[in-house]
Amino acid sequence: MATTKETAEAQATLTLDVDGDGVAWLVFDRPDSKVNILSSAVMARLDAHLAEVEEGARTGRVKALVVRSGKPRSFIAGADVAEIAGVQDVAEAEAGSRAGQEVFRRLERLPVPTIAAIDGLCLGGGAELALACTYRIGTNAPETRIGFPEVRLGIIPGWGGTTRLPRLVGLRTAVEMIVTGKTISARRALRIGLLDEAVPPTYLEERTRRFAWERIDRGRKRSARRKGLGTRLLEDTAPGRRLLIHTARKRVLGETKGHYPAPLAALDVLTRTLSLPLEQAFALEAETVGRLAVSDVSKNLIHVFELMESAKKAAPDAEARPVERAAVLGAGVMGGGIAQLLAYRGLTVRIKDIKEEAIALGLRHARELFDNAVRRGRLERREAERGMERISPTLDYSGFGIADVVIEAVVERMDVKKQVLREAEREIGAEGVLASNTSALSITEMGNELERPENFCGMHFFNPVHRMPLVEIVRGAATSDETLATIFGLTRRLGKTPVIVNDGPGFLVNRLLAPYLNEAGWLLEEGARIDDVDRTLLEFGMPMGPFRLLDEVGLDVSRHVAAILYEAFGDRMAPAPVMLALGETARLGRKGGLGFYRYEDGKEKGVDEALYAELGDAVPAERRDISSDLIRDRCILVMVNEAARALEDGIVERAGDVDLALITGTGFPPFRGGLLRYADTVGLPVIVERLEGFQNELGVRFQPSPLLRELAAAGRTFYDQA
Repeated sequence: MATTKETAEAQATLTLDVDGDGVAWLVFDRPDSKVNILSSAVMARLDAHLAEVEEGARTGRVKALVVRSGKPRSFIAGADVAEIAGVQDVAEAEAGSRAGQEVFRRLERLPVPTIAAIDGLCLGGGAELALACTYRIGTNAPETRIGFPEVRLGIIPGWGGTTRLPRLVGLRTAVEMIVTGKTISARRALRIGLLDEAVPPTYLEERTRRFAWERIDRGRKRSARRKGLGTRLLEDTAPGRRLLIHTARKRVLGETKGHYPAPLAALDVLTRTLSLPLEQAFALEAETVGRLAVSDVSKNLIHVFELMESAKKAAPDAEARPVERAAVLGAGVMGGGIAQLLAYRGLTVRIKDIKEEAIALGLRHARELFDNAVRRGRLERREAERGMERISPTLDYSGFGIADVVIEAVVERMDVKKQVLREAEREIGAEGVLASNTSALSITEMGNELERPENFCGMHFFNPVHRMPLVEIVRGAATSDETLATIFGLTRRLGKTPVIVNDGPGFLVNRLLAPYLNEAGWLLEEGARIDDVDRTLLEFGMPMGPFRLLDEVGLDVSRHVAAILYEAFGDRMAPAPVMLALGETARLGRKGGLGFYRYEDGKEKGVDEALYAELGDAVPAERRDISSDLIRDRCILVMVNEAARALEDGIVERAGDVDLALITGTGFPPFRGGLLRYADTVGLPVIVERLEGFQNELGVRFQPSPLLRELAAAGRTFYDQA
């Protein structure tokens, strides 16, 4: 039952007006919000307005209906996620799905042409509303994206979307959109028949009005989608459908390892509903939503979504400086990746190095990233070319004087970073912001070398820059709130997830990741097999095992970070003998073609069995079986313990910051809700008991932190700590 406040907000959100030509305009415009959402109160209000349209159509007053948003570049962002999160009962979830279906069935059955005028994000329930309309016109603005992201919340489109979409665009396209949860551009939507027209944003209202007049004259019928022979063979025959679904299911299982039930459930519903009458298809949809919405996976994924939304609002309460021009110090792969991202988001970029070959490498990498975006359909070729034109190289500091932000990405050596930061500070204006991309070195120490340390902070991108969502924004001892706000705003503009952390060895992610990786080394020293350890953590849900991750990061880089943490924290971060022994070899990981695994032409070719002999006395002569439970607990719980210590040290203030950073920075499995949510699920008393057992057997690195003991003793969790 909606509250009085919710009802009042719904009334303000939705207005209905009928113009002199008989076109009814139903406008969504949620007060005091950048986006429209479909709460239960808004859906009730929508239902009431549709009843008015029905009556108007009966009397001849209404001849067509247009649904649009009053917000620029935002149509409808979807259902109210908070309401989904609050559902605890299967029957309640199923009833919510059926209620939404009934509203959209009313829209679908209106006896007049109905047109969705889409500008900006059209997601989830908003896309399902658009599907229930007779026609859809979208703007060709880059901000216009249409999608069904429900699987990312552990459910499927349940207001008719899973049923309607394959009937409109075909089974193959519907599978791609619903199972992946990815959005598509207006250009793609037009090509597949999801949109009837795509127009410039300034022309949307006028064209929609004319389109409505045309449909009033012609009637509400629309032409059926034309299918090619290959599509008909795949979608209109039983063997074709079986092949399509079998292929999709195999791909889903390969990517998710079965940890995410929603994509598999979506495939089942998509397959079955095509041969069912609409009412039976809707019933199957609702039943499936009911089952999925109360699952642990869905609750955890919604928790992650809420963390992401909270992160968008976590900027310091200070005025951010405008950023339109940027400079990058260091033109390697990392520097080139940062420069490309800045240019991709519309900034003018100056990239500097001391060697022409380094400049060439950075520009080549930026070009490759733009070319890849074109190949994937994310950019037009002319847009990619304009992006590259925004990047200009230099061997000196020319052009730095007009830079609003300078991002340092040189070699990970304190002396070199101090030198280039001092040089850059002399070149930029007094309001210019300096940021270091260091992965572990002290921001405070670097800032002590500067004349204006308040204008300096860490901006730690994760590799590869174009893929990894996280940016750690590191506050040094002298960093001002204005500087943090400026870099926070820039990070959001770049499409990244910002997490603000206080300065400390390894900051947050590397500090927590190091003991996880190191513990894999200790297991190897005890006779574990490389592939057994990696397989166990893959089964837990990590995107790759610790040894594969070490290869990806680079064994030299890992040793560098490990040395910093050992110096800072002592014995609990003591490197495993295997890691020390590796330092005596020439193995670098993937970039060198050899690490724990072998690589040929950049492709992994399996564990390098010769490594065991090469490590000599650091590992036993024979491998032994170690249980998966033991491997998992040792690698994961040592991270939980270090996370508790990071909270004690004030690196971050909230458990949610830890979980968001690890999910976006390391790929910690979202279906588990994050490291500390997982710990809360296991139970902190259980974790303390297991850590104490490991401490007695293996030493100080497992000694439970004071915070962990305190929470366990009080029967509290990380998420309800005071």
